[in-house]
Amino acid sequence: MKNAFCLILLLASPAFSAEPWKLVWSDEFNTNGPPNPANWNYERGFVRNEERQWYQPENAVCTNGLLVIEARPEHRQNPQYVAGSKNWKTSREWLDYTSASLTTRGLHEFLYGKFEMRARIDTRLGSWPAFWTLGATPRIRWPAGGEIDIMEFYTGTVLANIAFSLDGKIKWSTVKKPVAELGGDAWSKEFHTWTMEWDEKKIDLLLDGHVMNHLDVATADKADKGNPFHKPVYLILNQAIGSTGGDPSHTKFPVRFEIDWVRVYQRAQ
Repeated sequence: MKNAFCLILLLASPAFSAEPWKLVWSDEFNTNGPPNPANWNYERGFVRNEERQWYQPENAVCTNGLLVIEARPEHRQNPQYVAGSKNWKTSREWLDYTSASLTTRGLHEFLYGKFEMRARIDTRLGSWPAFWTLGATPRIRWPAGGEIDIMEFYTGTVLANIAFSLDGKIKWSTVKKPVAELGGDAWSKEFHTWTMEWDEKKIDLLLDGHVMNHLDVATADKADKGNPFHKPVYLILNQAIGSTGGDPSHTKFPVRFEIDWVRVYQRAQ
């Protein structure tokens, strides 16, 4: 239905050919079942930030026109456990939650454009969903490769962040908006649109059409390994639990990140 609706709009709009943006890639999640393997890879296991969840593909499914990333309580032994390990990934004997993290790395990478997601996020304590990008250049690791958090949420706050490395230190441009100021529980029950508009000169991060954060790309001209915002990126969709997301022990599961669509546009030539 979403595809048909978009087609009607295109045919009905005589001004469409004059639009500055051209759709170059999207996933509408209209086919029930696992996400399209031509579009998405998966992160697996314990990945970052000492988060509580174990990432696995089974927690992501397309249903009724949505991609649902579901975090669940699951208690089982950590297959990477090493007795006596000092590494947080291998020192945990048990895992207590599972979730999913999907990326376009190695499949779809983009340089500049408009990146949009329509989604509903779970804003309860312990939930840490994100729609973000990392630099795709091989052998350039975070933070030198750059990070753009088009949407990030934790502990009652929606964030729009941009990060890079300068003189060996992480530089963050961060804007936070409490959900209470956006509309509280009523806002949390609705779907919203997050957007990044990125070109050679600027990065704008928007929530429902309103700019949350702005960066002049030239700010990173002297960044370590060169300006990461003149290089391709890949997309990530994930639902983390715990760590910065807060204590999930009193939150009723499952926790769901529901994505209606993800679209990438570039300037029409």
